[in-house]
Amino acid sequence: MTTTTVPQRDPALVTGLEVLAELPLANPAIAEQKLADFLDGLLASPPVAATLMALLEQARFPLSFVAEELAKRYQRQPLPLSVEEETALQRVIAGWERMEKGYALCARLQQPEPDNPQFTTLIATIVHRCLYYSGMTIFEHFRARREVPAGLWQDLHGYYATAEEWQVTNTPVNDALENDLQATHCSAAYLAVQLIEIAGPYGCSIRDLNLIRRWASMWAPLVSVHPLDNDYEIPPYVIELLKDLPLHPSGAAENIGDDARRLDMSRLGLQISHMVSQLHQRLTPSQLGLGEDTSGHVIRLLERLSRPWTQSASPRRFRRFASQDSARVAMSLPAIHFFVGGREFIQADSTEAYSRKEFEALYTFRDRVGPGEALAINPKANYETEDWAVINHSANGFRLSRGCAGTRIAHGQLVAVCPHDGERFLLGHAIWLMEEEEKSVVVGISVLPGIPTAVAARVQAGEGGQHERFVRGFMLTAVPAINEEGSLVLPSGTYQPSRILEIQGEGGSMLVRMKTMRIRGTDFDRVTYEPV
Repeated sequence: MTTTTVPQRDPALVTGLEVLAELPLANPAIAEQKLADFLDGLLASPPVAATLMALLEQARFPLSFVAEELAKRYQRQPLPLSVEEETALQRVIAGWERMEKGYALCARLQQPEPDNPQFTTLIATIVHRCLYYSGMTIFEHFRARREVPAGLWQDLHGYYATAEEWQVTNTPVNDALENDLQATHCSAAYLAVQLIEIAGPYGCSIRDLNLIRRWASMWAPLVSVHPLDNDYEIPPYVIELLKDLPLHPSGAAENIGDDARRLDMSRLGLQISHMVSQLHQRLTPSQLGLGEDTSGHVIRLLERLSRPWTQSASPRRFRRFASQDSARVAMSLPAIHFFVGGREFIQADSTEAYSRKEFEALYTFRDRVGPGEALAINPKANYETEDWAVINHSANGFRLSRGCAGTRIAHGQLVAVCPHDGERFLLGHAIWLMEEEEKSVVVGISVLPGIPTAVAARVQAGEGGQHERFVRGFMLTAVPAINEEGSLVLPSGTYQPSRILEIQGEGGSMLVRMKTMRIRGTDFDRVTYEPV
């Protein structure tokens, strides 16, 4: 019997399979804890290599399921994470790390079998799983918008170096968890993580990040890794296996040595161009295996990925300037409206401004809107701003940093920023968001074009209909220099094509018709309009 053959009567195998079969997957939290105990037991008292390998392979599917369920608790949440969300994140990461350690232990327990034709495939499978789970640990930090801790990239490089040493980088490996239709290999598992990283995961929505991970896993076999030849011109981007860095510009690398690798992404570039062409020819993303999103969204994402995934530098539209100054930031819609407009928002004081339920409450409790709650129709404004450090800035945005204490901020959230030397607040939204290891939050703010004015907006009532209440909104001036027409910033859900709005501002009242959606943020819509 060889080490690649599972002992049929091994009691450890029978017991382990029974434990995995009885996991209560209907309750992911309990199932995760039982899986953690099970894997900890395997690591503390490992069975023979073949049994350990078989049990780890069997644990992959339930672990993936419970990890996805736990990830729902934090993957779309604002930063910094709450205690409950942080606990869920650490449990998921711990699961990936247990699997990585388990397969690494398999490699140490294996005895060389030069006469066994399946031994090379077995070793390739073990290294592939180490790369896969090391990569999943990194990806989980992306998904939680958490800075990748020191050492994780070096661990990933180490497993790939092992694959090179054992000459199994491109040995076909089956991975039903990712793709049961075609084989993969160690190089693909390694490169998929690199592709996700250079796609800018902290600037992606979770929807886009999941698509990017799917495409990276699917197309990573199209990318090849090569050592740097002495006669070969140093490429613009390199991987250095002995450094704790992902793929990075070669200009930032000093004394490039034998550990440096270059990537050939030419086939991946052709694949992206082919997919975009097929989508323009009315094939749907689902027909091309690209997911269930709309063609327009997939085309835009593929076009954005074409530059980093072909190692083409993306020129900046505006130059950035480093700074040591601070900026005041308002982060809730009422506070933003107050600081942009310079006065508090007052709802129209008429019977039309209240719903039937609100009117009955006012009539019943008179001086109170509810038992034990004081009536405050127009409470006095008491809004505050937060001071954020400015890391750098450009004509269209800011990179800001703040400690963990403060209001939580979400990706895509509307904010108002007033630079230290500015006199008015500018509207922007968070397009890049990351929580650092020391718990400070770093955010990239893209400023919305135009000078903002605080307004009140409501949907125009139909003939004989009842008016809705006004909501806070903003009007942005046109910027002809960059071909930006005037627009409205409204609470999420307000937009409907051709919908008529009544806008009240300092200049009086006007009717406008909404045209097109320009930006759909987490809590706002930016739309173009035309006067009626």
